Amino acid sequence: MKCRVLLIGVSVAIFSACGVNAQEGDATAGATVFNKCKACHDAETDKNKIGPSLKDVIGRVAGTHAGFKYSKAMIEAGETGLHWDEASLRDYLHNPKAKVKGTKMAFAGLKDEGDISNLLAYLEQFSTKQ
Repeated sequence: MKCRVLLIGVSVAIFSACGVNAQEGDATAGATVFNKCKACHDAETDKNKIGPSLKDVIGRVAGTHAGFKYSKAMIEAGETGLHWDEASLRDYLHNPKAKVKGTKMAFAGLKDEGDISNLLAYLEQFSTKQ
């Protein structure tokens, strides 16, 4: 009986650890996902393009990157407390127009949770505010 309890405990620990690693994402794979974004965004520099720079996006208040003309909806989202952490970015990347109704971002979103996790891991490399 003790062996069975120990085995179950070890299995739960291994399963839990695997779940944590799956959520972390792969920055290298995220660079490939970012190819869908880089026509409009830069993550390595503060340069705005069609969309705002995503350098230091993690921890930023929505609608506040200097020099970018945001939609009224995005500015209001930031003013009412939206800041870009993992959860809010995950929601936004899944469906931008549902997260911020009235956003100018034309991208329909990423449907694959693995792609989102990988993209977040990629963006974390360029964020110091985590």
